[in-house]
Formats: sequence, structure tokens, C-alpha cells
Amino acid sequence: MATLLYWADNEFPDGSRYEMRAWNVPESDDYPQGIRYQYTAADGTTVLRYDNSHYREGVGMHHRHTPEGVEGIDFDGLVSHVRAFKREVNER
Repeated sequence: MATLLYWADNEFPDGSRYEMRAWNVPESDDYPQGIRYQYTAADGTTVLRYDNSHYREGVGMHHRHTPEGVEGIDFDGLVSHVRAFKREVNER
């Protein structure tokens, strides 16, 4: 059973927005840290997304989506991951 750990959203003056969600889930091969997350920034299209919803060959479980493609990212814990996403959203 998943338990919500973190939820935040924000809308910017230009109408773009972000939403961040993370859940505590049972540890498994899919979620060895016991955390499932999805953070999305959008302006009608996906501008940036971090997630660990499935393993991607050559990229890994933890990855980020941009208009340019998908690449693996490090996961050093929920707090640092949230900070990294917010920092990247604010830079865009």
C-alpha cells in the first residue's frame, strides 16, 4: 500500500506549473528505496519530468525527461531530489 510522503504544486504567472508527488511504497526490485516519485513541470507539454516509474534500458530506474530526451539521474534521497528538481524548474 502506498502512503503519500510529499506533495507540492505551483503555478507561475505565465501559466506553466509544476506538480511533485512521492509515495512510500513497499521495498521491491522496482522500488528498492521504498519510494516512488513523479515530478512534472509543464506548459501544455512536458518541459521536465523526474520519475522512477519503470526501468529504462541504458538509463536506469531514476531518470529525467526533457524535450531533448531521457537520461539517467542520481537519487541521493527525497529531500535532495526535490531541491534539484525545483532548482532545475527555476532555471528554465
